Amino acid sequence: MRPEMPYPLDQAIVRSGGLDTLLRDLTDRAVEAVPGCAACSITVRRGDRLLTLAGSGTLPSGLDLRQYENGTGPCVTAAETGTEQYAPDLAAETRWPAYTEYALSVGVRCVLAVPLAVEGDTGAALNFYGIEPGVLGTVRDRARAFAARTAEAVDVALRVERERADAADVRTALLSRSVIDQAIGILMAQERVSARIALERLRRISQDTNTKLRDLATDLVSRVSGDGRPPSRGR
Repeated sequence: MRPEMPYPLDQAIVRSGGLDTLLRDLTDRAVEAVPGCAACSITVRRGDRLLTLAGSGTLPSGLDLRQYENGTGPCVTAAETGTEQYAPDLAAETRWPAYTEYALSVGVRCVLAVPLAVEGDTGAALNFYGIEPGVLGTVRDRARAFAARTAEAVDVALRVERERADAADVRTALLSRSVIDQAIGILMAQERVSARIALERLRRISQDTNTKLRDLATDLVSRVSGDGRPPSRGR
């Protein structure tokens, strides 16, 4: 099987039913496309921690997690340094002793972690695991080619995630602005003051009571619209 995706990325996303499914499918396809690969996963940095964005169905659950917990291992080093890591035989490996012991216990003997070129400062790697020593040594070029295509999908996934977070922030900001404007209007009508004075009064109460301005405004609007009672006057 060729390492390239058979369709343009946008078509592949639609055909797979979403980015999460696409990424899982890619790791499963890596197992098929790279001879000797028994399991595959995608490591990315999100904030101040590394996590597995997707993994093949054959991936032991702790194979990546042990690396993140210890802060050391081939996929951690590849993601953080941007340098390919290859361990032909973990039984003879000395770089990651804590991780090596666990990997051997679940039957992994060979690991290849290829850095993924993604936008921004996010570190990422595509990790290939073999159950025979040296089994990935002759297919590193094929693994790199597959990783190059996978990087595009990971980039899209991270960009969509950022856009969703930004959209949520914008919605929160708009809702906050709306309820604050309503609270200002209430004070203007009841106190017969200007918008500037009403906002200053809200800010003063917010500071004096250690209450977020948005929460204070929400409470004021809810009390006035809920039972018609006038809000308590600010100091």
